[in-house]
Amino acid sequence: MARLILLFALCVLPAIVSARFEANPFLVRGKVYCDTCRCGFETPATKYLAGARVKIECRDRATQALKYSIEGVTDSTGTYKIMVNADCGDDIADAMLVSSPDSECATPDKGRDRARVFLTRYNGMNSDTRIANAMGFLKNEPLASCTQVLQKYQETDE
Repeated sequence: MARLILLFALCVLPAIVSARFEANPFLVRGKVYCDTCRCGFETPATKYLAGARVKIECRDRATQALKYSIEGVTDSTGTYKIMVNADCGDDIADAMLVSSPDSECATPDKGRDRARVFLTRYNGMNSDTRIANAMGFLKNEPLASCTQVLQKYQETDE
C-alpha cells in the first residue's frame, strides 16, 4: 500500500499539476502605436494603430530554436490580446511587431519593436494576464505639430 501511495505521489500528482497549468492559457496584452513625431516614445501626438499585426514567440534560451509562435491583430484602440496555451518556462518569450496597416507609419522603431513577456507560472505571478510594453512604428515624416509637442518636454522651472 505504501508503494502505491509513493508511486501516486511521484507520477500522478505532477501530471495533474502540469495539466492544470496548461488548462489556463495566458492572455498577453499590449498596445501598438505610430510614433508621429519620431522621438522614440509615446507623446500626446501618438496615434494607436488598429489592424497592426503582432506575434508572440517563445525561443529556447540556449539554442534560440523557436518553440512556438502565435499571431494576433490590434483592435480599434491599438490593443492586442493574444491567448497563449503553452508555458514558456525558463525560455525567452517576446511580443514582436509584424506589420503596420499604415504605409506612412510602417518602419518598426528599433528598441521599441519588441517587448519581453514572462510566460511561466513558476515566477510567483498569480494572474494569467501578462502586460507587454507598448511597441511602435515610426512615421515616415514627423507631423508639423511635433515642434510644439516636444517643446512641452523641455519646459523647466528656471
